[in-house]
Amino acid sequence: MPMSDPTGAGAISDPPPDAQETFERLRRTEATVESLLDALRHQEKLVDDLTAATGAWAETREELARVQEELTAARRAAGWRGIARAGKHRVRRLFLRNRPVAAQVVDVASPELDEEFVWEDTRYARWIELYDTIDPARRGALLARLAQVDEQPLVSIILPVYNPPEEFLRQAIDSVRAQIYTKWELCVADDCSTLPYVAKVLDEYAALDERILVHRREVNGHISECSNSAIDLARGTWLCLMDHDDLLAEHALAIAVLAIDQSPAAAIVYSDEDHIDTHGNRREPYFKPDFDPLLILGQNYFSHLCMLRTDLVEQVGRFRVGYEGSQDWDLVLRVLEHVGPDQVVHLPHVLYHWRVHAESTASSVSAKPYVVEASRLVVQEHLERVGVDAEITTMWGTSYNRIRWALPKVPPKVSVIVLPRTGERLRRCVESIRILTPYPDMEIIVVDDGAFRPPMRQMFVERTGWLTVMENSQDLSDSAQRNAAAKAATGDVLCFVADDIEVLSDSWLHEIVGALTYPGIGCVGVKLLYPDLLVHHAGFVIGLGGTVGNPYRRGDHRLGHGYAGLLRLARCPSAVSWACLAVTREAFDQVGGFSEEHFTGVFGDVDLCLRLREAGWRTAWIPHAELIRHVNPDDCGPLMGADAVRFDRDIRYLHQRWGAWVVNDPAYNPNLSLAHESLSLAWPPRTSLD
Repeated sequence: MPMSDPTGAGAISDPPPDAQETFERLRRTEATVESLLDALRHQEKLVDDLTAATGAWAETREELARVQEELTAARRAAGWRGIARAGKHRVRRLFLRNRPVAAQVVDVASPELDEEFVWEDTRYARWIELYDTIDPARRGALLARLAQVDEQPLVSIILPVYNPPEEFLRQAIDSVRAQIYTKWELCVADDCSTLPYVAKVLDEYAALDERILVHRREVNGHISECSNSAIDLARGTWLCLMDHDDLLAEHALAIAVLAIDQSPAAAIVYSDEDHIDTHGNRREPYFKPDFDPLLILGQNYFSHLCMLRTDLVEQVGRFRVGYEGSQDWDLVLRVLEHVGPDQVVHLPHVLYHWRVHAESTASSVSAKPYVVEASRLVVQEHLERVGVDAEITTMWGTSYNRIRWALPKVPPKVSVIVLPRTGERLRRCVESIRILTPYPDMEIIVVDDGAFRPPMRQMFVERTGWLTVMENSQDLSDSAQRNAAAKAATGDVLCFVADDIEVLSDSWLHEIVGALTYPGIGCVGVKLLYPDLLVHHAGFVIGLGGTVGNPYRRGDHRLGHGYAGLLRLARCPSAVSWACLAVTREAFDQVGGFSEEHFTGVFGDVDLCLRLREAGWRTAWIPHAELIRHVNPDDCGPLMGADAVRFDRDIRYLHQRWGAWVVNDPAYNPNLSLAHESLSLAWPPRTSLD
């Protein structure tokens, strides 16, 4: 019997798959894709680790020959002797941890010793070659984009000069003359330099390029007055701040002008930066977050490259005498008082190379000790001007500021809401809160879901004088239980605490409530520690591992500085953990509390923080509010059954609702990897020069 043609009219086709079968196929396909992506991320990490290990091995023999000499020199320093009392293992965690990115320099005794405590990413040079080098094609693309800009502003580069090394001065000026964007002027003010070659070099360049304007001051007035003299020469609509021994990347002004064209209301523009040594080697990149109103109080992370609109600089009175060493920081803070956060533009590219040598603050704050007091003073006065009551102190060995927030005259009532999982952990949690929290107006609420045994219920009875038990035997999600407790609470501040939390210091709630008084802050998280005092949580990054990650988990000691000092500084991450999360009643009610429909198992804290941000509130993370989290290993195991299904559903909705944040968390630089939590370089970065 002849076979029929399958394409003919008489062919019998298979029935179409039903909806359930189609759905199952899609689920299996998506699971396969996710598995392949996870494997790819793992392979990327292995490649990164192998590359780093290979580079480190090549340097090991040379380093071993210098180790004894370096350690001998370091131990002679008084600072080292004090630290050593903590034990050599703690010292290793604090300063010598093998991290894939540059650690914060710790000033032990002298600039020469600082370098011992900086672990450099040996792959940075390769990363520069691949992603941060202007070749003819990229140069041509930038010129083509600049040609499309209708209004090309004149940029006045402000260069105060006083006795720089001749080689560095020439290199600084040459880096300006090499700019791809050509509509600039270099306004140089010489503050009565005593070295004869300075005048010769400046005259030479002024004759060579008519865009270079030079003014020689008759009296030495230090950097603030010298910078103002340079501004006297400026005719541009934008001022670009530069030091006399640093370098601009050749595409610095081009990238800035293109960003200004896209954001016409921009008032301040700042970029990422790195250090460059006396041999021209680049290292220690600082990949910064987008504008963070708290971080700018702790460190001048705008620093370099920083451009400000000329009219605003004139409006606030230019640089102020008496703030030398932090005069740029002072100027930025005064300008910020007159602009909105959307007028601050971050350029996620390394556009400025900060020179490291014995006399620069890039080497050590001990090179310019007056910087320390000035850095404290400019922030203290800024907070006074904006009506924020806080005390500013300087962290030892740095120019970083520690903010001690003042409570209002009538402190708001705080409802501490504990959502228990096991009675075993609950007793330790509530007792530590009660004993170590001298806050004047606080209530503690424990949610009883009906699972407590008689001994635990007896504990509640014995503590009825200061502990409120909210009984709710319904089968509710974590989000729903928290919302129900919030409705029963009477406080103006809701502080949600997991039952595995133990209070470490008596100032924790003071720190939290104080931070909530800062304008625009609606939610606050804390530094959570493992029992061995390694960091467990220091703010979430949206997008790490494809979902949400914790970049400092078990990598740093509680006293460590972390990447660019971020573990010691108050800042505004995109989200914090609800293991200890405080939110004002006003902000909580405005967004409707935690999501009971979509995030029932995980990401409820992340979703709340992002909805608060959407409503105009920021989330803060406070490093000096420290609590221990006794994480149960069973809580970190693989999810099974209904929990796995719920987790899968929450991930899907996270991508659907907050997909833009998963791709680009504004508090996390696109030059840093999303593949893992190591704060290492992204290969490739999620931003491009093209």
